[in-house]
Amino acid sequence: MASTLSGCNSTSSTTASQRDNSPYISQFQASERARVISNVDYQLTFFLSEQSQFRAKSTVNFDLTGTAKNLTLDLNKANILSMLVNGTKIYPNYNGSYITLSPSLLQSGTNSIEIEFTREHSTNGEGLHRFVDPVDGKVYLYSHFEPAAAQQMFAVFDQPDLKATFELTVQAPKDWQVISAMRESSISPNGNNNIWTFPASPKLSPYNFSLHAGPYHVWQDDSGPYPMRLFARQSVTEQVTPEDWFNYTKQGLYFFDRYFGIPYPFKKYDQVLVPDFLYGAMENAAAITFAEDKFLFNAKMTASQKERLAGVIMHEMAHQWFGDLVTMKWWNGLWLNESFAAFMGTLATAEATEFSHAWRTFYASGKQRAYELDSLVTTHPIEVPVATTQNAFDNIDAITYQKGASTLKQLRHLLGEETFRQGVRQYLTQFSYQNAELDDFIGSLAKASNVDLRQWTQEWLYKAGVNSIQAEYMCTNGVISEFQLVQRPVSDEFPTLRQQKVKIGLLYQRRHGLDNHQTAIVTYKGEYTEVPELVGEACPDLVYPNLDDWGFVKVNLDKRSMNTAKQSLNKVHDPLLRSMLWQSMWDSVVEGQAPLNDFINVALINAPLEQDYTILGQVISNLYRAKTMLDLMQPAHKQYNDKVSRALSQMSLRMAMEHHQNSDFQRRWFAAYIHFSSQSASLSHLEQLLTGKSTIRGLSLDQDLRWDIIKQLNRFDYGNAHILLMQEKAKDKSDSGEKAALAAEVIRPQTQLKRQWLNTIAHNEAVPFSKLRVAMFNLYPSEQNLLSAATAEQRLAELIELDKKGPVFMRSYTQALIPQACSTDNISMIDQVLNTQTGLSKLTRRALLETRQNEYRCINIKQQISR
Repeated sequence: MASTLSGCNSTSSTTASQRDNSPYISQFQASERARVISNVDYQLTFFLSEQSQFRAKSTVNFDLTGTAKNLTLDLNKANILSMLVNGTKIYPNYNGSYITLSPSLLQSGTNSIEIEFTREHSTNGEGLHRFVDPVDGKVYLYSHFEPAAAQQMFAVFDQPDLKATFELTVQAPKDWQVISAMRESSISPNGNNNIWTFPASPKLSPYNFSLHAGPYHVWQDDSGPYPMRLFARQSVTEQVTPEDWFNYTKQGLYFFDRYFGIPYPFKKYDQVLVPDFLYGAMENAAAITFAEDKFLFNAKMTASQKERLAGVIMHEMAHQWFGDLVTMKWWNGLWLNESFAAFMGTLATAEATEFSHAWRTFYASGKQRAYELDSLVTTHPIEVPVATTQNAFDNIDAITYQKGASTLKQLRHLLGEETFRQGVRQYLTQFSYQNAELDDFIGSLAKASNVDLRQWTQEWLYKAGVNSIQAEYMCTNGVISEFQLVQRPVSDEFPTLRQQKVKIGLLYQRRHGLDNHQTAIVTYKGEYTEVPELVGEACPDLVYPNLDDWGFVKVNLDKRSMNTAKQSLNKVHDPLLRSMLWQSMWDSVVEGQAPLNDFINVALINAPLEQDYTILGQVISNLYRAKTMLDLMQPAHKQYNDKVSRALSQMSLRMAMEHHQNSDFQRRWFAAYIHFSSQSASLSHLEQLLTGKSTIRGLSLDQDLRWDIIKQLNRFDYGNAHILLMQEKAKDKSDSGEKAALAAEVIRPQTQLKRQWLNTIAHNEAVPFSKLRVAMFNLYPSEQNLLSAATAEQRLAELIELDKKGPVFMRSYTQALIPQACSTDNISMIDQVLNTQTGLSKLTRRALLETRQNEYRCINIKQQISR
């Protein structure tokens, strides 16, 4: 970049490198800073207490090369008490987002900056977050820095390619634990506090460093290859099963050590369950944080909950090598961190734990979301430019995670499993404790395989959109006479056709089921690929052109295969194939090729026969989506919607009662029963179960299920719903209880209540963001379309102002509160906003475009429903 800039005039270069007074930094500005800064180390001191504010001292040591015009040091919303630059006390040039450093105070070579300050703890899940436990009043702190929130806790060059060592000293109350990337070297008493001293960490990007403190309960297990600890709040310890956490962690550490051929890069492995967390988990080096609300349960964990726990542990563990040991240079490489961890996390779960079916779960859940997003007008390439740190998460979605993971899985098939592993090992070895770019990773794989991957990289990583394939064949005298694969783009706007390797399966109807398939492995490319090896085979009853799910491609079944699938679904013995056939039927509805009735009818017949727990979850999930669509379509099809509601709730109850000897299946069916209960008979039964007037054999109502029932009763304002809510709220004072009670209150179908909460969400800064998020996602359930319509214009009109709250707020708001109505009127309102509110952020505009496209899809599905 330096040689490019040499031809620019000094004015334009200076302007480009000057920041805009916001906490965000552009890629160009970051690269300019990294060009002159090196050998960074931080000496950090924190004075922590139960108060809402903390005091800290940051000492930043670094080497400076050349001149340092417009050099800034990030520090967000701090009250600076004193500042020294190379021993000289100065008055800081500080705008609340960063300090501009005077070139006259800096020197070529080593520099040192020392800043003392106070700051309020954050309450939105970023920076150094503070939480007060409503049960016992204890205060807990944890940090979250990704993508660029370390500056909310200390003075820092907040960008991933300025790796540094971190040396930490913390004063904290005597009964507190303090957790960071390193284990403490000493704890010494100091009055009512302890002083925790930590040795310098290995080189880390700022977002990978962390600090967590509070009276956490700690469990320890040293039976694995590295010391393991688990932390949780005192009031939730009974909801934690440490043996599961340690078991999966140990299995993962053994697996990754062997797979990467590089020992785990840190000295210990800590995991911390934290409240109010914005995401599922975060890969802080050696001190991983996990969202409590996703991993704490009031009953024995179900099989799916255990599998999710194992999968997330493995995902974050993969990041310790791929993300922490080797880190992307800038945020355009975040997708590779996440997709690699999604791929490796699933691989480790499948190969190192009891969940050998993990790839089926991946297919049925996250991969389907990736297909869905990749089919929308807002689809984007996997690798996209990121202008500033404000845009780092604009495209962090299922395309980034699951499509990225699927492309890596496909690449592994193309190169061979061992060759792929060798390439990964070379990459991690070469760039340990450094930053790297996409070309470095692809180059390592190309070197290991001796394959030119430039075309593959262009097609898969720099081009957007998902393709579809369909088998086209002819049979003559009972045998195949012609066979080809036809590949099509998702739309004319995204015309790229790709090359990948798939397995084609031919299946035949037999007395005992649909199997005995013949297979062919084909690497296809372009629009048409002949498959001569299948010519002469017996004419199949069903062809599936992506058997075993090697490829990232949507499958369109030919007419004969679709008919066979509908008639013989429960006779398909291969569970992955059965899952894919279920998905093909749902996709045909979404894409307007079959009426919604068809899928619902097939599900009512076949779902009760489904003996695979993962597939049952997939089918029920799509039934939830079908029911949401029907709700949005009201008052059209009201009679049909009522009929479907009754049938789904009755089916779910019947199956919950039949599975009294299998708690996993029973709980999955009972959760569906609660969800589908919307009429007086089922709601009355739920109320009787809650009050103990009725029971279901084998089922006990733990606190989580009680809240689910109360929420559903309040959703339809049935009977004594509000009284039951207030009684339960008085009994359950926990954080999860407070949020469950809030959800049940907000979801009540009352006009004034909705308006009050909408105003609170938009304007009340005093309510913790974690509570606002609960309110957002429960304010307008699908059947309350009239209540939603009453404030739809207001919600859309306020977007331009709400956008100023930033991406953390808007990610939740746009998901939950952009109006959906399955109507042309709603499309017109969204069009009006898109055409007039030209200053909206990319994130918000994208959400509007996606909602509009889904509205068109819903209208099309509504028109196809058979009355």
